[in-house]
Amino acid sequence: MAKPVMLTADGLKQLEEELDFLKGEKRKEIAEKIKVARSYGDLSENSEYDDAKNEQAMLEARIVTIEATLKNAVIIDESEINNEQIHIGSKVKVENLKMGKTFEYKIVGSNESNPREGKISDESPIGVALLSKKVGDVIEVEAPAGVIALKVLEISK
Repeated sequence: MAKPVMLTADGLKQLEEELDFLKGEKRKEIAEKIKVARSYGDLSENSEYDDAKNEQAMLEARIVTIEATLKNAVIIDESEINNEQIHIGSKVKVENLKMGKTFEYKIVGSNESNPREGKISDESPIGVALLSKKVGDVIEVEAPAGVIALKVLEISK
């Protein structure tokens, strides 16, 4: 049995929208590229045709990946999340004790993680360390630059 994939409602919506786009508009676009490339003649030396076929293979692989993710998705009911401790779906404000800076993260399933947007995976070192913690707790996380000490300042939905 496949491993369950934890998703927030937003993450589910984004994957469904991406899947619709890939199956519809993107498939048609690539099919047109293949059609145009075929019209150039000899396929054995046709780089446009090879590129279009590679793009098609990558598209189909992404579609299969998204479909598998959706099939194994477990949607996190964010209404059931309390602010007493950190869960997937929690927004967390932490202070890096060494730097004296605060950071805000949203703990999400690994498929939704995007560090640039402050979304960190529940499977990442910081995500794992934060799960089940409460306001005031201090965690230590092993990072490439050494051990980072973070203090939980705030938990919200």
